[in-house]
Amino acid sequence: MSRGFGNGVMETPGFHKIKVDPFAKGFDMGLAKPLSRSVRLNGFSTCLRLEQIYWNILTEIARINTCSVSALLSYVDREVHLRYGGVKNFSGLVRVVCVVHVLNGCVTPSCSG
Repeated sequence: MSRGFGNGVMETPGFHKIKVDPFAKGFDMGLAKPLSRSVRLNGFSTCLRLEQIYWNILTEIARINTCSVSALLSYVDREVHLRYGGVKNFSGLVRVVCVVHVLNGCVTPSCSG
């Protein structure tokens, strides 16, 4: 059980004090739920399992680029092969692409405001 103090610091017995609660007000655990989707990567059918938050971010990146999520993922797959010779963990790469997108100025997964 966590206790909040007047100075904004949260304390959980046995753990370090934290100033910013990672569980923001209204935190939606549904965003952490894994979801498998069938996608086509450069003509090949595959299944990709990502948490809902990443599918939301991919949808936003695809919208910005006026393409489908499959087209976006095909681009990522093709470029990682051309630039770096491939990657062993494609889903991990996709998560990093999403995080970098958010860190580069998209504050919310919908980027709508």
